[in-house]
Amino acid sequence: MNAAVRTTCAYCGVGCGIRATVTGERAVEIAGDPDHPANRGRLCSKGTHLGETVGLEGRLLAPMIGRKRANWGKALDLVAKRFKETIARHGPNSVAFYVSGQLLTEDYYVANKLMKGFIGTANIDTNSRLCMSSAVSGHTRAFGEDIVPATYNDLDAADLIILVGSNTAWCHPIVYQRIRARCEAGAKLVVIDPRRTETAEEADLHLAIRPGSDVALMNGLLQWCREAGALDDGYLAAHVAVPDSFWDELGEGNDLWSVARACDVPVADLRRFYELFAATPRTVTMFSQGINQSTSGTDQVNAITNLHLATGRIGKPGAAPFSITGQPNAMGGREVGGLASTLAAHMDFAPENRDRVQRFWAAPAMAEKPGLKAVDLFRAVGEGRIKALWVMATNPAVSMPDAGRVREALAACPFVVVSDVIEKTDTGAFAHVRLPAAAWGEKDGTVTNSDRTISRQRALFPLPGEAMPDWWIVKEVARRMGWKTAFTYDRPADIWREHCRLSTYDNDGARLFALPGAAQGGNAAYDDILPFRWGGEHVFADGTYPTGDGRARLVSIAQKPLPEPLTKWPLTLNTGRYRDQWHTMTRTGLAPKLARHREEPLVEVHPDDAARLGLADGGLARVETPQGDSVYRTVVSEGQRPGELFVPIHWTDRTSSGGRTGLLPRPLVDPVSGQPGFKRTPAAIAPVATKWRGFLLLANELDERPACLWATRVAVPAGVLWELAGNGDLKRIEALLPRGERIEAHDRARGTRRVAVVSGGRLAGALFVTESGELPPRDWLIAQLGAPEIAPTLLAGRAPGVQADRGPIICVCFDIGLKTIAAAIRDQQLADVAAIGGAISAGTNCGSCRPALARILAEEASDAT
Repeated sequence: MNAAVRTTCAYCGVGCGIRATVTGERAVEIAGDPDHPANRGRLCSKGTHLGETVGLEGRLLAPMIGRKRANWGKALDLVAKRFKETIARHGPNSVAFYVSGQLLTEDYYVANKLMKGFIGTANIDTNSRLCMSSAVSGHTRAFGEDIVPATYNDLDAADLIILVGSNTAWCHPIVYQRIRARCEAGAKLVVIDPRRTETAEEADLHLAIRPGSDVALMNGLLQWCREAGALDDGYLAAHVAVPDSFWDELGEGNDLWSVARACDVPVADLRRFYELFAATPRTVTMFSQGINQSTSGTDQVNAITNLHLATGRIGKPGAAPFSITGQPNAMGGREVGGLASTLAAHMDFAPENRDRVQRFWAAPAMAEKPGLKAVDLFRAVGEGRIKALWVMATNPAVSMPDAGRVREALAACPFVVVSDVIEKTDTGAFAHVRLPAAAWGEKDGTVTNSDRTISRQRALFPLPGEAMPDWWIVKEVARRMGWKTAFTYDRPADIWREHCRLSTYDNDGARLFALPGAAQGGNAAYDDILPFRWGGEHVFADGTYPTGDGRARLVSIAQKPLPEPLTKWPLTLNTGRYRDQWHTMTRTGLAPKLARHREEPLVEVHPDDAARLGLADGGLARVETPQGDSVYRTVVSEGQRPGELFVPIHWTDRTSSGGRTGLLPRPLVDPVSGQPGFKRTPAAIAPVATKWRGFLLLANELDERPACLWATRVAVPAGVLWELAGNGDLKRIEALLPRGERIEAHDRARGTRRVAVVSGGRLAGALFVTESGELPPRDWLIAQLGAPEIAPTLLAGRAPGVQADRGPIICVCFDIGLKTIAAAIRDQQLADVAAIGGAISAGTNCGSCRPALARILAEEASDAT
């Protein structure tokens, strides 16, 4: 048996360690690494099921020029030629790179070096602009450098943990389990989120604030602490620079009652929160996209840093503001300068920094100023100012705000290059050249997680087809553009050592980001790197900050007025992630188990809004904004505030006719960070009527999505399921069934049609549709795709005899449904979540379903009384 390889998860910024044991040509067993400090052996549902995503289905395995396959030499020559010609005719600012937090640090470094030091423009930005650039700007304003002052260990020491704009139980499940363990030891948990998420359900206090009122909340808390004598005057005097008018400005309109009105929360709940914070020195405030993805994101970050600096809750165990990132290497990208607003190694574009980096790189054409940030970059593409664009490891045609305009820009761009692992993506459809990149399990390099821990990501499989690492692709283009001696890397270790040397070059300690000693040793030392955290446990323990005077800064900020609902757009749209999916599902969409928790894109609506607007739970609805519209399945939820909607970000043109959330948000950005606001878009919603509904089950993938009003792909074992609904003729849908022996049934009274196709003695496909009748649960039919015999009850959609209905899947790790859990609680008299785990294993792996288990327990207890 092969030895386990220590590597790092492909998904979020927690940066969990994995022990991966290769068991076949493209097969691997995944286990958590008990020695990794980030996760201590635990994995969430996504990490647990990484082994389901390492096959070669849908992979781009050769360079493509247009629709034709090309060799690497021809494709690279063309990319270099077109970029050189564009620069020669229109200048360096006419080209751009748009990269990704999915890249490894070494990939990022080479792309950043080529663009900023050799092409001579800073027009390289990253999809991390969409998730954490407001944290970068807020850190820089407060601390003088983009430093995350907390570590996961602070959660273990905190007596109060505040989660702001973070559904941690879903989006960072391993961190959440650490939080729950601390709460079981006595710590308090406060969740600040407009939605009553599963994270909020387990909190000691949930403040469902009005979206966008975070500054008012935190300024009010700071004013409360001042009046209560909870400020740390000694820390302020010794370590913090305070603007002259700061306290006078803070006192205006930040009393308890004014803040309660601004945030739309009960005064009693607000007072309880303020009193709890003032009385608890060991406080960690963890924030994520609900803070960052705002047109006031940087101010919201600084409202939090102000609070911690003024109360001295920083640089100590269990006391810090903590930005938790969404992507596996967003932090590594920040370190190398992958944002258009930074240069390299935590340096900005000050003349002395430009000179330093130019000398280190021996660069012929250093960028002189920050480049175009993501929204402005794609606007420049649409306006014709960017004429050559290279997109690496991301899907902006889906993920950018106002994605319809982004698609128009890509379609008009004279030359688009896309490096990706997937053959067909929404963005790749606009590419003139597509380059096959290495995927997780094939790449070799480093990543940095949310608490500054650097870990190795190691290859498990040989490179498939003609796929190559991103650093190699960029390096080869750079060499063809004429810079052979500056891009001589043979392996990731060469790039890592250069990156480490730059971090310490002419660095007398003024920049805290530094990797002294990390460049020492040869390739074997790089191969053997163990996880380590730069900056130490508490980077600001001595109260010294990387500013000119060594002091941190309080930043004067005020709550911006929040607009009232518009007549045409009376609702507020919020967007976010689902527990078991990731970004645009190019990886998680391959895993059948990950599809079970939320199979379709849902719009969540408060019951009052649903009743007023005629929306039915389980029906279809069209969400519309000034930018565009898309259709979703409706879920009526008490967890939504009245007047607000929530939709997921994951679905694409490849996976659904609806759920296209990127079409909806406004392309408005924070004026400091350039991060778009995805959380507060004016919207409207209306029901969508359909004549029929049904599903199509196939053993093989379709080349194109079914052509009907609603078609959503669901990965299933041994095939694919499409959930369908529409108004048109069903002949086009029925034509998608494969050839073979047909078994059919019709019920004209209910408008029901059921067709199964058998080929080679096995089920090859099935179509079930109805106008007014019932559709069977899908589980049994899905299992028939791999069955060796055809069941006689195939068209009934169930096994002979009585079949238990598991209900919707709650625990993905162990494939356990709601009805199974409820029955176990009743039959075995289970009293808590731990007892459920002991009886049927639910909640004992990643733990992300534990809030749902607690809710089911409560519902069963309520029913029993």
